[in-house]
Amino acid sequence: KPFKGDETILIVDDEKINTEAVKELLSVLGYRVLAVKSGTEAIEEYKEHFNEIQLVILDMIMPDMSGRETLEKLLELNKNVKVLLSSGYSMNGEASTLLKLGCKGFIQKPFRIEELTRKIREVLDK
Repeated sequence: KPFKGDETILIVDDEKINTEAVKELLSVLGYRVLAVKSGTEAIEEYKEHFNEIQLVILDMIMPDMSGRETLEKLLELNKNVKVLLSSGYSMNGEASTLLKLGCKGFIQKPFRIEELTRKIREVLDK
């Protein structure tokens, strides 16, 4: 069954349908969820809510700024930022590079909510 929590999570995904569904499900489980659809917005939102955001769920492929660029900018703002990488591609190539750069976890899309909440707790409780 899904793991609950009360932390603030920032979701970065350009596919609105994904974001809306995940936001709703996580809110029901007690999380506070902020959602943006680009790397640029993610950086702005992170700066604005720096003290509240405990986890960023980052899509790897976005139109304006790649997941890698977004991650690098987040790490500049906070070298201990907790980022869970999410992608439709498997954990090779670019994803493994991002994990080496400082991502704290990876989840492949499409995922089940139980899987997502388990990963979220894993990364938050590290």
